[in-house]
Amino acid sequence: MKKKTTFELTACAMFAALTAVLSQFAVPVGPVPINLATLSVFLAGGILGAAGGLVSQTVYILLGAAGLPVFAEFSGGIGVIAGPTGGYIIGYAAAAWVVGMMVGRFGRGPVSLAVSMAAGIAVCYFLGTAWFMIVTKRALWESLTLCVFPFLIGDALKIAVAAAASAQLGRVYDRLNRSAGAA
Repeated sequence: MKKKTTFELTACAMFAALTAVLSQFAVPVGPVPINLATLSVFLAGGILGAAGGLVSQTVYILLGAAGLPVFAEFSGGIGVIAGPTGGYIIGYAAAAWVVGMMVGRFGRGPVSLAVSMAAGIAVCYFLGTAWFMIVTKRALWESLTLCVFPFLIGDALKIAVAAAASAQLGRVYDRLNRSAGAA
């Protein structure tokens, strides 16, 4: 793994902050609130790549675990991660990595970005729903009904926005990163 530049680390910090901000745009609809955090997760993987996306979301998770109110509804602490929604939060890091890894392999075309982001959210759903089932002792169908189905349309819209934005912003990021590395 190559050493990260100051520019790359700053970008990772900015995406951690963006996830914290977008997490606050939340609508409590059940045990898992609908929020905009996954938009930032998609963008982080699509723009920063696998390593940068993973780092940015890990920083977000660690800030929340340390007690900073970065999770939905200004919550924070290890108890949130250990609670019913913790698997989805951990899933942010995995999703950003999957998106970035697939983008690194297949490029930043709109279709490959959308497919990469769909794969990323599938990983997040899997981890989150499995953890939700363990913590709440609920069955699969009930967990999917509470924690996945209500989010599908919104996540599809976030994927469309993030794929379009990542295609453009990714090129800008790459150009700025090259310029920063040459300085």
